[in-house]
Amino acid sequence: MELKTIDYEQRGRVALITLARPHRMNAWTGRMHTEYRHCLEQAEQDARIGAIVITGKGRAFCAGADMAALEGHVEKGGYDPGTPDPLAEPGFGVRPEFDASFAYHFGLSKPVIAAINGAAAGVGLVLACFADIRFAAKGAKFTAAHGRFNFPAEFGLSWVLPRQIGLTRAMDLLLTSRIFLSEEAMEMGLLNRLLETEDVLPEALAYAQSLTENIAPASLRETKWQVYTDLHRDVASAVNTSEELIENLSTEPDYKEGVRAFTQKQKPHWRKYQS
Repeated sequence: MELKTIDYEQRGRVALITLARPHRMNAWTGRMHTEYRHCLEQAEQDARIGAIVITGKGRAFCAGADMAALEGHVEKGGYDPGTPDPLAEPGFGVRPEFDASFAYHFGLSKPVIAAINGAAAGVGLVLACFADIRFAAKGAKFTAAHGRFNFPAEFGLSWVLPRQIGLTRAMDLLLTSRIFLSEEAMEMGLLNRLLETEDVLPEALAYAQSLTENIAPASLRETKWQVYTDLHRDVASAVNTSEELIENLSTEPDYKEGVRAFTQKQKPHWRKYQS
C-alpha cells in the first residue's frame, strides 16, 4: 500500500508509526485509518519487531476527525467512515471482543506505546486510550470532543476510559467534552509518564526498545492478552489461565535463556529476534 498520511519505519526492534498530516494537525480521515491498520498489520507480522510506537508529526498527536470529513457527513446526510472494504485486520482473531475498530489494539501481540507530542482530541484521544502505555508532553491538550457534534462517546471510549481513570472522572470528561491538559491526565492516571519536553519520542522509543531487550516476546504477548481478557471475567479464570501459561511457556527455549541471562547477569538473546 502507498502511504500518504502515515510514515512507517523500523527503529531497532521497534516499529514507529507517525501520523503525518501536520498541516491538518494529523486530523483523522478514512485514508489515515486504512493506512494505520495496514501499518499495524505490517508490524504485527514482522518477526523483527517487538514493540510499536505511535506519534504525530508536527505540533499535534491527532486533532480528531478532519473537519472537511465532518462537513462531508452533513452533505451526505449521515456518517460515512470513508474506509474501503475489506480493511486490514491487525489483532483480529484472538478474542471476539477484540475484533472491532480500535479494540483490535488489544489483540496485537506486541505492546503499543503512544508518544503524545501534542493535542489528542476525539479519535485522537481514542487512539491514545487504546495504546498500552502513554507518554505525553506537558501542556498537551486532550478532549473527547464528541458532544460538540451531537455524537456519542466514540469508538469504545465509554468502555475504556472508566477502566483507566474510574467512573467518576470518566463521566465528567465524556459528558462535558471539556479540554483537559496532560498534567491533569497524569493526575487522573491516564498517563504513564509526563515529560517536560515536547519531544516525547526519544523516551517512548527507549522504553519500547528496553521492552524488546529485557522481556521475552512470548511474555509480552501473553501478559498483554491476559490483562485485556481478564477485564471480562472472574479472578479464578484468570488464575487458572496464568497457571496454564506458566506450564506452557516454561517449556520454551526463551525460558531457559531468561534464566541463563539473569544468573549470568547478561542481556538475553530472545529466540524470536535471532531468526
